[in-house]
Amino acid sequence: MDSIGRLFRITVFGESHGSDVGVVIDGCLPGIPLTTETFATDLARRRGGTAGTTKRLESDLPRFLSGMYRGKTTGAPLTIIFTNADQRSEDYPESPIFRPGQADFTANRKFQGWNDPRGGGHFSGRLTVGLVAAGVIAKKIVQPMQITARLTEVGGQSDYAKLLDETAGQGDSLGGIVECQVTNVPIGLGEPFFDSVESVLAHALFSIPGIKGVEFGAGFAAARMAGSTFNDPFVSGDGRTLSNHSGGINGGITNGNPLLFRVAVRPTASIARKQTTLNFKTGQMTQLTIRGRHDVCFALRTPVIVEALTAICLSDLLMIQKAFTTGKE
Repeated sequence: MDSIGRLFRITVFGESHGSDVGVVIDGCLPGIPLTTETFATDLARRRGGTAGTTKRLESDLPRFLSGMYRGKTTGAPLTIIFTNADQRSEDYPESPIFRPGQADFTANRKFQGWNDPRGGGHFSGRLTVGLVAAGVIAKKIVQPMQITARLTEVGGQSDYAKLLDETAGQGDSLGGIVECQVTNVPIGLGEPFFDSVESVLAHALFSIPGIKGVEFGAGFAAARMAGSTFNDPFVSGDGRTLSNHSGGINGGITNGNPLLFRVAVRPTASIARKQTTLNFKTGQMTQLTIRGRHDVCFALRTPVIVEALTAICLSDLLMIQKAFTTGKE
């Protein structure tokens, strides 16, 4: 439910307006040096406050509850928590009007009304702070692999600063595309069929709130190609190919070329603009104005989250591969 991975396994916990959110990392290698500064760069990339992002500003200082001794990981489950201090729960009163596009309705039905609805509760993007923290550690484990994600477009435009301002003024929101590339990838990670690199990554990436599509290499454009165009001819004995339409994966297994994929991020569901929706108590359509502080475009803060989940998945696959090859000549 709230965990992913087999040998490198993470569990997220908390709610948007609870006292804390965090992550437990089971299978973390011992001896990794960690301080609060280790996490600062990636956590700052996820934090709001800049143009187009939420005005909710949390310090995001990690606190280690277990799995650390004398500044290094012990190999025991590592628990990291982050305090929620900048909530405005009054913006989320109990209401029979569920926000369109949010998890309010499904959460209410699934958990029989016992869920915490404030700020999205356990469904909130706030929980991605724990993913980023786990990603910082995973990036160390997968070295020398280098993971880089970037926002390539917002609202269909690569130059989007003006569009962000206009959309914010209209009380609306935008989506975007994030591209991720991993270099120095070893050959052999992944399995055929259900634990292919694509399926493992897609499973994790779709857990990011708002991700609506994932494509590898040429992606959907491959459907419009001939096989003679799509195929990646080998040009060297180490598996390097002339093109990379397969995104560095063949048969579900990494082929040594850069791992390349893109994710589609939907427009932020909570918008200031009035919306017409159902009042579940009266059965009548009504006007809804959503309060709170929300991103005009959550995709702006998504690249570092994509990097984190990619590192988490690759750490798990790398450990599985090492276990598979241990003792073999």
